[in-house]
Amino acid sequence: MSTALLIIAMIIVAYLLGSISSAILVCRLKELPDPRSQGSKNPGATNVLRIGGVWAAALVFFFDMLKGALPAYGAYLLGIHGFWLGIIAISACIGHMFPVFFQFKGGKGVATALGAMAPISYMAVSLMGTWLVVVLVSRYSSMAAIITSLLAPFYTLWFDDRFILPVSMLSALIILRHKDNILRLLKGEEPKMFRKKKR
Repeated sequence: MSTALLIIAMIIVAYLLGSISSAILVCRLKELPDPRSQGSKNPGATNVLRIGGVWAAALVFFFDMLKGALPAYGAYLLGIHGFWLGIIAISACIGHMFPVFFQFKGGKGVATALGAMAPISYMAVSLMGTWLVVVLVSRYSSMAAIITSLLAPFYTLWFDDRFILPVSMLSALIILRHKDNILRLLKGEEPKMFRKKKR
């Protein structure tokens, strides 16, 4: 198979893999409400946390990361590097955001993007660490996702600048998907991920 055909095949595989909605499937298996009709109506780990608890959300987060990591790392092992490797990673995230199997109504792509960036040295640790710190301080999952996405290109520049363009594209895509959250944050109307316990 030629390199061009291999790249096209991997882009299609990445999109289809990304289109498998972990949130919807986990909720069906656990007999929970459809995440598209409950809470924030976003089929992602944060919304599943609200309607199904920690373990259901953890499963969604893990499988969403896996959807990004498998095609990105698979393409890397097949010898696809640089720009096209980034496009394959972005395809997995687009699949998550606009899934062909679920009427093109998907999530924000944060966990899938995290999985796609994970093969870059120390990126997963840096991104997850940033997300966790911002969540613990602000208690806003959306704010954590936005700040982590803004910092991702700088981490890439530090760890492996070959991927700066695709990571920047991926970060911009995630931030665009959070435009409604940004407006709610500015208005003070964004729901918090959890509330502090009263003493």
